[in-house]
Amino acid sequence: MFALMQSTRLESLHLSVDPVTGLKAVIAIHNSHLGPALGGCRYLAYPSDESAVEDAIRLAQGMSYKAALAGLAQGGGVAVIVRPAHVENRGALFEAFGRCINQLDGRYITAIDSGTSVADMDCIAQQTQHVTSTTSAGDPAPHAAMGVFTGIRATAMARLGSDNLEGLRVAIQGLGNVGFALAEQLHAAGAELLVSDIDHGKVQLAMEQLGAHPIANDALLSTPCDILAPCGLGGVLNSHSVTQLRCSAVAGSANNQLTHLDVADQLERRGILYAPDYVINSGGLIYVSLKHRGEELATITAHLSKIASRLTEVFAHAQAEKRSPARVADELAEKVLYR
Repeated sequence: MFALMQSTRLESLHLSVDPVTGLKAVIAIHNSHLGPALGGCRYLAYPSDESAVEDAIRLAQGMSYKAALAGLAQGGGVAVIVRPAHVENRGALFEAFGRCINQLDGRYITAIDSGTSVADMDCIAQQTQHVTSTTSAGDPAPHAAMGVFTGIRATAMARLGSDNLEGLRVAIQGLGNVGFALAEQLHAAGAELLVSDIDHGKVQLAMEQLGAHPIANDALLSTPCDILAPCGLGGVLNSHSVTQLRCSAVAGSANNQLTHLDVADQLERRGILYAPDYVINSGGLIYVSLKHRGEELATITAHLSKIASRLTEVFAHAQAEKRSPARVADELAEKVLYR
């Protein structure tokens, strides 16, 4: 655990338990150089406690890099709650987690993430002010999708020579809150959608409302398309899966898409343009950060539009230096964090 903290330059790791509610929580604060750590709270089942800690640490690092390149006065942090097999009172569990956050005196601000909802954030807000994505603050998912949509247009321009998405084949892996909202925006822009999700109901809805073509979960990566958009959980791009890809670019909302940075080099060798995940998916963080600071929607939307120019900058550096955009993005973020 300490070796992983040192290798990722993590500032601190906080472990909390509450026997009454069954809470087992991990809060990882990666870097607070730019401001208080801000990042989502995941509520998922994990195969082991160690895997939960590792997930929190790597996600927190990504949040630091995301905030740095998004130009936000925030540090990077993430919370992970290990979902128990049985929960007596979900509300009480999240209230207990709120008390854990409050003990950090504002060093970490939590938000919605995989497995959590606005209702969960409302429960946390009963115990601490260091929370966003509540009913009053609003769901960041539509804004995250807006940022990814903007990033896909920038990626199409860089790889295909045009940001016109009419007739473009986009394969979306995962139709959660962000994935489905992204599908709606792509459909409105005239893109042809190929979709997969473990929830068949979501696939059916995309077929009915957006004219999407359903693809089996285990076949999506090898299905020919222009752009692959991973919008589920991380780790989808590994040394094996990359050999299956039949796309021109990868640009999606999922965090930690690469299992290792070497995979980005593999994509580069194959001529597949990779939009670094924490750059293209920063819309959600931008929304919750600026909303928490009391900014108006017009200001937030203007900030979201900068995702395209930041991606274009990363792509230009990568092309000039003949390197992966992932490595370029890491270096740009680290210059901000560790200057």
